[in-house]
Amino acid sequence: MRIENLKDINKALDKYLPRKGKLAQAMRYSVFAGGKLFRPILCLATAEALAKPAKKILPIACAIEMIHTFTLIHDDLPAMDDSDYRRGKLTCHKKFDRATAVLAGDALNTLAFEILARETNNAEVVEEVAAALMAVVEGQFLDIKSEGKRISLAKLKIIHNMKTAALLKVCVRATAIRLKASPKKLKALTKYAEHLGLAFQIADDILDATSTQKQLGKPVKTDNKKGFPYLLGLEKSMKLADLERKKALAALKDFGPQGNSLRQITRFVVEREK
Repeated sequence: MRIENLKDINKALDKYLPRKGKLAQAMRYSVFAGGKLFRPILCLATAEALAKPAKKILPIACAIEMIHTFTLIHDDLPAMDDSDYRRGKLTCHKKFDRATAVLAGDALNTLAFEILARETNNAEVVEEVAAALMAVVEGQFLDIKSEGKRISLAKLKIIHNMKTAALLKVCVRATAIRLKASPKKLKALTKYAEHLGLAFQIADDILDATSTQKQLGKPVKTDNKKGFPYLLGLEKSMKLADLERKKALAALKDFGPQGNSLRQITRFVVEREK
């Protein structure tokens, strides 16, 4: 993915986000806290795989990044994960206060759907993103209910297919729907994203188990009895992540060189160090 794409994403986010007042400050603080912009990049890479201009799906990319940030703000609250740091910086409720953090998350979520509705003028795209967010919420609920319990591998996969993979999958699907991808390509991209999402979460759990807070910029060893390494051990978890990576790549077999950015993303997901 080219540097120009990152600049375009940040420029669009800056345009969409409000500027005045404490609430706007909290929204901007969280969105521009140094994230990888992984989800917007995934949207743009999907457009590239379909040989379509990235500019057309920038609103989707920005909306999904706002939704992702909203979920992180709320996840970090004392009622959820009770985290003080995210991406090496104070979490929103620590930088400002709890009430401001809750409202900043609410505002980002609301703004995201306003952007989707206004700029895509596509009910199917809006419904797709809404369904993905509902899956994330339900996955988080299941995760909380599993706190302190040893769960099966099957249930762990269910939780993370909802909590993590759903938002990655909608990056790909919403983009493909907006760009009128053929049913065959939409099916292949959906399969790609499902395996990518699981590989992403397994890699995340491995990093949580093996890294320091300084390396990741957030608390580590927080997965307790729910992470893949806890259930499978590190070696088997690494093998499972690599298997999901291979399945994701196999789903792109018909995309040729135009799918190279998606392939690079797949490798990054498993090999990243933070």
